[in-house]
Amino acid sequence: MPVSPDTHLWLSPQHAQALQEYTFDGFMALQGYTVRAAANRKTMRITIAGQSYFIKQHEATGWREIVKNWLSFKRPIIGAMTEVRAIQALEKIGIATTPIAAYGVQGHCAASQRSFLLTEDLGDIHSLEDICKSWRSQPASAATRQAMLIAVAKLAKKFHAAGLCHRDFYLCHIALQKSTSLTADTEFYLLDLHRVLQGVSPNGIEVRKDIAGLIFSCMDFGFTREDWQSFKVNYLPQSDEFWNQAFQRADRLHAKFHSPKQQSKYQQQRDATDL
Repeated sequence: MPVSPDTHLWLSPQHAQALQEYTFDGFMALQGYTVRAAANRKTMRITIAGQSYFIKQHEATGWREIVKNWLSFKRPIIGAMTEVRAIQALEKIGIATTPIAAYGVQGHCAASQRSFLLTEDLGDIHSLEDICKSWRSQPASAATRQAMLIAVAKLAKKFHAAGLCHRDFYLCHIALQKSTSLTADTEFYLLDLHRVLQGVSPNGIEVRKDIAGLIFSCMDFGFTREDWQSFKVNYLPQSDEFWNQAFQRADRLHAKFHSPKQQSKYQQQRDATDL
């Protein structure tokens, strides 16, 4: 099927037969079960030829949003290709994530570009956040908490040592099959890679923010400083200043998250999904 000069469409050989009838516009028009919705980005679970997938559709960002992000010292998220390249980078270093089934980009101008990413559904998985929430009624032992943090430290070490930074490094984005036991040697899936940065310093501020985000996401589940010592031993060598600033930032994130204003914002986001 012919593709216009400003459109790039790629299909995984494993999924090409099921997807070959879809044009770029066809992928962008797909509808399904909404998992997450943002201003110009939507994530849905869909079914094609009996196979379950997730699709992220990115509409045009617009110059106003791009400029606003840069003026706020934030790198704007422009399209699906950041996540495509991140998945490819994780495959090279041996970290499991959602395999790419297809992706497409239309347009060369950053402000008007449209794109999508179609990934395989990993099936019956749950996140570490799901697991930790159950500890509120049945607290985990110190051995279980520390085994989890050791396994996460091994993941983070491999990820950050490769010059990668997640920018949303929370428990909800680290997952495993429900049939897999949680041990110090568990290998996880790392998910939701649309903000990943590459080429960063393993000891720099971006990585420190990742670790702060992880600490913050653990704060309501009974983890202790002794548990975090197990993490440190299995993670990259970092300075005392690195750890002090990471824990301080985690405290600020925790306070902000539980503020009425932020809770109202999260409720609005939940209302925009089908969950």
